[in-house]
Amino acid sequence: MQLAPEKGARLAVVGGCGGIGRALVQASVELGLKVTVLDLPRSLEESPPGEGVDLALPLDATDESKVQKAFARVADEFGGRLDGLVNLAGFPNRHVPFSELSLAEWDETVNGSLRTTYLCCRAALPLLKEAAQMGGKPAIVNTASGLAVRTLPGLSAYAASKAAVVNFTKTLALELAPQIRANTVAPGAVDTRFHEGGTGRPPDHPNAVQRMDRQAYAKLVPLGRMAVPDDMIGPILFLLGPGSGFVNGQVLHVNGGGLMP
Repeated sequence: MQLAPEKGARLAVVGGCGGIGRALVQASVELGLKVTVLDLPRSLEESPPGEGVDLALPLDATDESKVQKAFARVADEFGGRLDGLVNLAGFPNRHVPFSELSLAEWDETVNGSLRTTYLCCRAALPLLKEAAQMGGKPAIVNTASGLAVRTLPGLSAYAASKAAVVNFTKTLALELAPQIRANTVAPGAVDTRFHEGGTGRPPDHPNAVQRMDRQAYAKLVPLGRMAVPDDMIGPILFLLGPGSGFVNGQVLHVNGGGLMP
């Protein structure tokens, strides 16, 4: 049985230059998928997609007009259809109590996860519908976090935004069925630059600081280690492909057993 998307499927990856994004894009290209990567200009410059990517577009996914223009380019590249959308955009704020978090920081963090997901899903919807009308089975995979279920002090904005992504995706699953499926993958901590503020940030940005003791975290995980990007690829491709054809509106937690809601 085919579990991942079939060869030739058209996929857009928002945040495709991050740690998880690069691993997903590479695996997708190896499977013969047609891939568009959308990410911040700085991310594309510092971590350009590898060979085999059909299209790479600079994108500030918080900007409505830029998102619309980017997905118009995707439509041109892919003949007006899209079989899969993966939203990986998002980053944490400083680890401080909410009373010390400025409104600007709150907005930046919430917009980075929730606004980006909303805008990209909305812009991709006509392409996904076209794929469904042509007999395809398109799917959306949005990204949350275990923090959407069990938050920690100092992460109010990030945890709230990821909880909102979960519920937004559940609403999509109801509204877009049966033509389009929508699910959420919720990673635990993954060993990437995300924990130094993510790719695309200048080194002097307030969020561009080390914020995790990786060894201490690994001791809390039943499987005995911190996740690496490749750990997320199978779950995402599964949620995009026919192997999960009857999975809709669900949250797949991928954390080595560190969180079992």
